Amino acid sequence: MGLFNFLFGKMIDKRITKYQNDLINKQYAEVENMYRTMRGWRHDYHNHIQTMKAYLQMEKIEELEQYLNNLDKDLTTVDRVIKTGNVMVDAILNSKISLAKSKDINVNAKAIVPKELKIQEIDLCVIIGNLLDNAIEACMKLDNPSDRFIRVYVDIFKEQLYISVQNSNGGKIKKIGKTYHTTKESNSHGFGLIRVDNIVNKYNGYINRQNEEGVFATEVMLPL
Repeated sequence: MGLFNFLFGKMIDKRITKYQNDLINKQYAEVENMYRTMRGWRHDYHNHIQTMKAYLQMEKIEELEQYLNNLDKDLTTVDRVIKTGNVMVDAILNSKISLAKSKDINVNAKAIVPKELKIQEIDLCVIIGNLLDNAIEACMKLDNPSDRFIRVYVDIFKEQLYISVQNSNGGKIKKIGKTYHTTKESNSHGFGLIRVDNIVNKYNGYINRQNEEGVFATEVMLPL
């Protein structure tokens, strides 16, 4: 019995270590992607300044005004930053969405989070982060980027916080008990699902998962 407990403990330690390493790698990828985006903004900013200075030196005021108008329109369409009303949720959502877009995944997101929450912010971020990690992982099983999509919706519904994440799915999924499993899923995927379920149960919430016609959907409802 002692040997069994020792071996079982070793196996759990390895799985936890693998899970932690996966999280570190994901966080590194997200930070690297954010730095890449910032470098792009810096490069574009420098080019815009040089162009405007050239128009000014040549005294082409009308052309400069037109350039500024076009730039204003571009900035309006480019600024797709999610602003939910909660700083921590904004950080996790924008980080995951930016990572998804860098992998050629089409993302449609709308999120509103009330100021007063019963759920701790860190727990809410764990739920959203894991759901989006799983969605990104599922999308990357599709070879054609045009088939990849994620839809995120967060809002108040019937005096509860409603979270919906839908994504295209390229892997084979089978249902075991109340949970879905892919034929090739990482340890972090399994641990992520367990963490989400545990947090939802902690707050006496509701979670529902559905897989239909290549679309996987998760709904979570948490009391306010």
